[in-house]
Amino acid sequence: MTATAPRIRQLPLVRLLFVTAVLVCGLFGTLSGTASAHAALTGSDPKDGAVVDVAPKDVTLTFSEQIAMGDNSIRVLDPSSKRVDVAKMRDLSGGGTVRYAVDLKPGLPDGTYTVAWQAVSADSHPVSGAFTFSVGAPSETTATVPDQEAGGGLVGTLYDTVRYLSYAGFVLLVGGAAFILACWQRGASVRPLQRLVVGGWVTLTAATLVLLLLRTPYTGSGKLGDAFDLGGLADVLDTKTGAALVSRLLLLGAAALFIAVLFGAYAKRVTETESEAEAKSEADRTGAESGTDGADGSDGADGAEVSGGADSEAQKARADLTFGLGLGGTVVAAGIAGTWALSEHASTGIQTGLAMPLDVLHLLAVAAWLGGLVSLLTALHRTPDIERAAVRRFSRIAFTSVVVLAVTGLYQAWRQVGSWSALTDTSYGQLLLVKVALIAVLLCAAWFSRRWTGLLGERATAGTESESESEEAAEAGGEAGDAAGDATDPERAAQLARQRTALATARKKRDRDADTERSGLRRSVLIEACVALVVLAVTTALTGTEPGRTEAKEAGRPGTEAAAPAPARPVNLTEPFDAGGANGKGTVRLTLGPARSGNNLMHVWIDDPAGKPMDVPEVKVAYTLKSEQIGPLPIVPERLAPGHWSASSVQIPMPGEWHLQVTVRTSDIDQTTIEKNVKIG
Repeated sequence: MTATAPRIRQLPLVRLLFVTAVLVCGLFGTLSGTASAHAALTGSDPKDGAVVDVAPKDVTLTFSEQIAMGDNSIRVLDPSSKRVDVAKMRDLSGGGTVRYAVDLKPGLPDGTYTVAWQAVSADSHPVSGAFTFSVGAPSETTATVPDQEAGGGLVGTLYDTVRYLSYAGFVLLVGGAAFILACWQRGASVRPLQRLVVGGWVTLTAATLVLLLLRTPYTGSGKLGDAFDLGGLADVLDTKTGAALVSRLLLLGAAALFIAVLFGAYAKRVTETESEAEAKSEADRTGAESGTDGADGSDGADGAEVSGGADSEAQKARADLTFGLGLGGTVVAAGIAGTWALSEHASTGIQTGLAMPLDVLHLLAVAAWLGGLVSLLTALHRTPDIERAAVRRFSRIAFTSVVVLAVTGLYQAWRQVGSWSALTDTSYGQLLLVKVALIAVLLCAAWFSRRWTGLLGERATAGTESESESEEAAEAGGEAGDAAGDATDPERAAQLARQRTALATARKKRDRDADTERSGLRRSVLIEACVALVVLAVTTALTGTEPGRTEAKEAGRPGTEAAAPAPARPVNLTEPFDAGGANGKGTVRLTLGPARSGNNLMHVWIDDPAGKPMDVPEVKVAYTLKSEQIGPLPIVPERLAPGHWSASSVQIPMPGEWHLQVTVRTSDIDQTTIEKNVKIG
């Protein structure tokens, strides 16, 4: 077969994979820094920055979704950093609202109090924050709260790195085993593939144990030394994430048994079956050349019949063992994948009953594609005698995996992002776009691999077979002479063994380099594997990033509804209101200019239903940038004329999608608040 593409210089496999791994670590470190959790604080009583006349009896916090909290998850500190809360926390959740409260000690003096809270989101990621309120009047405070968010720092970096390793181990374990059973059964006795699958199992098992130990400092103190706190470990085991990690360890025990059978009894069965098949083929060829043994040929016929029956039984036993390993391995692999689906993003949000099984399918497809890709790369580099049929079988499996990934990925993208704007406006959407671009590159490399697969020839041509046979005959003759002369010399025998090994290695390298199609396939598969490492890093970062649908909802942009249109500068708002009572209806008109960060001028007009100026006792305005947890910034405009209020120095610290609240009080007991999202800057 002639070459159809120019030869290019090929980088050593270890060097290229090492460079890619370094790039992955750098990318992963960058991406993990953007990770944020799913749940968020949506309200509190007292509110952030509020000044109350009388000390409240308790502090209440409201969250966007279900969270896990302990008795010390909410701490209230006085100006001197002493706790003034009662440690016992109350769960007030109900009616679709997630609310927790902690009682305060009676008779609190005036001053500024700090509320620090920490919890674990339903998708296993930690959340934390702090705010202040004042009793009587604000005061100086020395209260200190952790200087880093939950899940950050050294512990957070270690945790994210180990999570990446756990995904990589799963891909190698499941993908490598699937490649052997479905594509190249003879690979069960190939040492490099055995090391690959066992390495995946060891990596996943070790990573799971480390995640279990790191869970306490990751969701709690942030101190690495707390990883060996047995009390904290007991608390982790009672959580959903702890149960998932323990279940994964139990399933990995079953996976160890699967590996033992795969590389033990199954590998032996495959080797024996192929040896018998080769012996039968050689016997048939010899019989055809030498003719029948008897005049009537009965002996040859009887031998063929017996041999055929034995081969049939051996093939049936091999097929049954393959089916059993395939079924059992699929169940174990699905169970391991389910430990992620049951404890991370798929288990929260909308349509969880559909999202979790589809997430399992997604993970299995990733493992079959990427893990099989690494297995094929290993086989092409370390065992160049892999058959063309095995490569083509993997090509079909890879195509099926890509289809499954596309279907499940589109659903998960819709479920987690929720709107087109969230693709570009949220961290999750931006990471998803990066992943899509990388998969597009991966598919381009896969196209070249399929092209090389179509051109792939059998391992050896007649010419190379004759040449190899001649070399082997000459080598055998030389060794026979040497063995006859040095039968009693152990040193000479060892030297001959080393020479035979060197000759065999050189012959394999020469044959591999002479096969242009196989070399091209190795290059394209190597590129696929390198891109796959980066894809896996981005995927790991996505699992630790707040979904776009939730982030948009927290910023005042519901994930399934269109966001409020960004008004032109200056901000112009006209909204009707109804505060109830007599003369409680009217219209609010507000302008803010130039509507950018810094100093702004605001005017508010109140009109009655007839469009005439309407004088009301009080008008208040507040701005909140929820995406950055800024505000609410209260503005009390000055009355200029009946129905007209103004504020000449409205300071907006930064541009963004601000949540505007206008409160209109029409009597001593009647008031209403108008809320709208406006674009500033």
